Amino acid sequence: MKAVVLGGGGLTGRAAVRDLAGSGSFDEVVVADVDPGAASASARAAGPRARAASVDVRDPTGVVALLRGSDICVNAVQYSFHLAVMEAALEANVPYLDFGGLFHMTRRQLALDRRFRAAGLLAVPGLGQVPGVSNILAMAAAADLERVDSVVIRDGWRDLTEHGPEILFTWSPSTFLDEMVLPAVVFEEGAYRDRPALSGAEEYDFPPPVGRTRVYRTLHSEAATLPDSLREKGLGRCEWKEGGPGIEVLRTMAQLGLGSERPVEVGGRPVVPREFTLALLRREGLLGVPEGVEIRDWEICDIEVTGSADGRPVVRHARARFPPKPEWRLSATEYAVGAAGAIGAEMIARGEVDARGVVPPERCIPAGPFRAALRRRGIETSIEPPEPPLPAWAGP
Repeated sequence: MKAVVLGGGGLTGRAAVRDLAGSGSFDEVVVADVDPGAASASARAAGPRARAASVDVRDPTGVVALLRGSDICVNAVQYSFHLAVMEAALEANVPYLDFGGLFHMTRRQLALDRRFRAAGLLAVPGLGQVPGVSNILAMAAAADLERVDSVVIRDGWRDLTEHGPEILFTWSPSTFLDEMVLPAVVFEEGAYRDRPALSGAEEYDFPPPVGRTRVYRTLHSEAATLPDSLREKGLGRCEWKEGGPGIEVLRTMAQLGLGSERPVEVGGRPVVPREFTLALLRREGLLGVPEGVEIRDWEICDIEVTGSADGRPVVRHARARFPPKPEWRLSATEYAVGAAGAIGAEMIARGEVDARGVVPPERCIPAGPFRAALRRRGIETSIEPPEPPLPAWAGP
């Protein structure tokens, strides 16, 4: 089998490449990136099954040609390009997944459902860490409930790295900056409402090693699909909150306009603040784990599900504990996003997911096998109070 990872030289794309190339499921993993050097470095680190390719997702003809004949397209590029890549996957007749579209893009992607179903193809938007693991755990925690009143997803992180930089980006800075300034969309009383970015602050006690962390509302993709997925169970509230070291710095950067795409004149020449910011972060070595630093960060996602079963109120907490991958020089976020995407890619390519159309992960990825695959990669998940036991098998 053959997998193509678009953006395979990036922070999370290279994690997916390493996982896919080492899993044994794929004979070839194509590491495609607009930066040939980044693609080559990622392919070398992944081993003999990986090969580098240069592609610009703004060139649809080139993307289609690269995808033809592959068994899965893993899209790890900036979310603003998701629709273009999905169009290319349709033309190339290749199943598709990405790591998240920051709510609004996810909703636009769902509108392609009819065309993917007509083509007999599956596209899964938001099959990474968060969204992705978070969606699948939320659905698993709600599976036996008669009614689901609310789903609140909280994500916290803590960095225990010694002698590392004070500021480090392990996820797209452009996406982070968008989260800091765009209104957070919350599902309340059965309707979507905009709330200010970084509103609703609360101190939340995550399990060790994260501990007490201040979390805030930000724009995220879980709320784009879970209300529809749990509509029949009466879901009335769904929201996302996140927090950890560096989030205030990100907020300040966004407030200063460093994430703006509106040019500003500097010395008689137009400069796009976001392009300048990204170039500066690259120059300062703040994208990904620097050479000589052993990353020791942790991230925990806690999904609180409230509802009822047998007429009694129920409160459950589904949790995922994401470790770093220091031997691959990957942070917790990079590793978890790439590993979750790789698991999904394997399941889809092997024919273990029989859905067609544009389907969110909580509605098509079987939670049991997915969680077992996460466990094999050192990512533990749990649902407390303990999940109900499977019914005893009565035999033939």
